[in-house]
Amino acid sequence: MSDAVGTVGGTEDAAREAGRGARIVVRVGILAYGLTHLLLAWLVLRVAFGDRGSRADQSGAFQAIAQTTAGRVLLWVLALGFVAVALWRVGEALGRAGGRVKDARGRLESAGMAVVFAALTVLAVRTAVSGSGGEGSQAAAAGLLGIPGGQWIVGAVGVGIVVVAGFITVNAFRCTFTDDMSLPLDPRARAVAVRTGQLGKVAKGLVTVLVGVLVVAAAVQFEPQRANGLDAALKTLAAQPFGVVLLVATAVGLVAFGVFCAFDARYHRV
Repeated sequence: MSDAVGTVGGTEDAAREAGRGARIVVRVGILAYGLTHLLLAWLVLRVAFGDRGSRADQSGAFQAIAQTTAGRVLLWVLALGFVAVALWRVGEALGRAGGRVKDARGRLESAGMAVVFAALTVLAVRTAVSGSGGEGSQAAAAGLLGIPGGQWIVGAVGVGIVVVAGFITVNAFRCTFTDDMSLPLDPRARAVAVRTGQLGKVAKGLVTVLVGVLVVAAAVQFEPQRANGLDAALKTLAAQPFGVVLLVATAVGLVAFGVFCAFDARYHRV
């Protein structure tokens, strides 16, 4: 009898340790997401001050990391964290608790984040292996525009991106991103977590709107080169009056989001 109890106890301990390890890897993935945005902020500043040759998107950030052997090892660590977050978000999307309205919204948001982290995983692995993340959204848009009804599909994708951007921005102002966090008790730390989250998400929302508008423009004008994601959006900003100011403000927002991710990695209920 004691042997059976000991076996059950050992199994429970092993399960707890496995769960603890999984939570740590998920938090690493959230932190890695923040690091990606800090690198993006650096690339945005380079574009703002004249470097139009660098890619100011996730691919460019990962390529910057992959310049050294140690950087490629780091990319594998980031990919591990990203895939852990993607699987966790899939689990949330399939079984998130809560009321009917909040539950549906929460599942949809988790499903969207699962897609984001799955894409980041693929991009990080590709870059770690080859040093390049691939041709990106421009090639995808060109492929879709070449099929019957492709313009409508690309246009619908662009509209969907704009809707998502609006959702991100509204959530930023309403602070709903804190619903799944156990925020620090210290008032100053709590304020920093909330304000960096708001500023960062507003910046992400506004840039995402521009990405969506460019995708719609690519569909309407049948020009796949315009649907080149975040890189094209930021370089479009650079070409506007006060472009440097707009890009510096964007970089500040991305830094704020990177700082918020550090809080999220620590305080998100995983």
